[in-house]
Amino acid sequence: MLVFKFGGASVKDAEGVKNLGHIVKQYQAQQMLIVVSAMGKTTNALENLTRAYVEQRNDMHDVYEDIKSYHFNIMHNLFEDGHPVFDEVQNTFVEIDWMIEDEPHDNFDFIYDQIVSIGELVSTRIVNAYLNTIGLTSKWLDVRSFIHTDNTYREGVVDWQKTREAIRQDIPMLLQNSIVVTQGFLGGTSENFTTTLGREGSDYTASIFASCLNAESVTTWKDVPGILNADPKLFTDTVKFDELSYNEAIEMTYYGASVIHPKTIKPLQNADIPLLVKSFNQPDARGTVIKEGVVPVFEKPVIIVKQNQVLISISAKDYSFITEDHLSSIFAVFARHHVKANVLQTSALSFSICIDMKPERFDDLLISIKQAFKVKYNDGLSLITLRHYQADSVDQYINGREVLLEQQSRNTIQIVFK
Repeated sequence: MLVFKFGGASVKDAEGVKNLGHIVKQYQAQQMLIVVSAMGKTTNALENLTRAYVEQRNDMHDVYEDIKSYHFNIMHNLFEDGHPVFDEVQNTFVEIDWMIEDEPHDNFDFIYDQIVSIGELVSTRIVNAYLNTIGLTSKWLDVRSFIHTDNTYREGVVDWQKTREAIRQDIPMLLQNSIVVTQGFLGGTSENFTTTLGREGSDYTASIFASCLNAESVTTWKDVPGILNADPKLFTDTVKFDELSYNEAIEMTYYGASVIHPKTIKPLQNADIPLLVKSFNQPDARGTVIKEGVVPVFEKPVIIVKQNQVLISISAKDYSFITEDHLSSIFAVFARHHVKANVLQTSALSFSICIDMKPERFDDLLISIKQAFKVKYNDGLSLITLRHYQADSVDQYINGREVLLEQQSRNTIQIVFK
């Protein structure tokens, strides 16, 4: 049994959906579960719609109409007029219609998940309909009935026992007679509200299904030939890894490598299921396989760049040393606001932490910290992480920019700079 995950770039237009169908046809003799992301940049567009709704901006309805038009244009290039999928997609968008009719009253993260989740629900309706159109028996599945989470909106924590029981009870029977198409990124609460698993969480969805179903492998189809040592949009001399160990992949995702969601690897490692990263443009090419027992050779360093960073410096109001008690209360504030640390550094009188800038959480975070500490921060920064680096080559990646924080270990160096 195979699990395939198709990202947004692979289904950004009608040709992409057709290419997905071509790939799936090559494996139709095997049982298959397909996880699909929102199409193209739909998640970004729905995030914009969420903010427009919360802020009650004048362009809210224009943003929404652009999103709907984008999807209906794709469908017009895939299906004849009158195909049932047009009504299915329209009915799915109605969930947004109902929400934006009223002024926002819930917290931002809850609203975010209810609106942004529509991207995956729509994309899978379209993909499922297309697969059936080309002669593949395919069944659409609402993932929210199978991946159960708590109420941590935008970072849903999976209830593994409930999730495993739900998947094992119903999915194997469905796979006997059809390809199963479902949504990445989404989960459901016990109150039947939608949660999301974190940005790029569709990879994690695929690994959850694979581990629960004891799949032969997971293949995530990307717009790159496999896992590279650096982002090809930022660096021209990248190299591809043919193989990586689970541990190295976990380290890369922990530091921010965007090709795989950070939570993806561990469920697969626990079940000893290999993860294949392949190009949807070159489906027959080798790609990268992540599995146990690999000792990769690093001809070049692994380079991970995170933009839009904030470096916060926290010190005691009475100028006392930063103690374990101080750190405990600081970390409690960050945990309460669901803000993750990218780099940490402690001195006698201050504690520095580098985080992603998320405006909807940052302001509340500052207010909470300032109740007990003095706070300074710099925003608009970049963070570069180099793994398996050569000490004499680090300067070339900074290009003479101002360094605000540097942290170095035997295998990894992290630098925050302007």
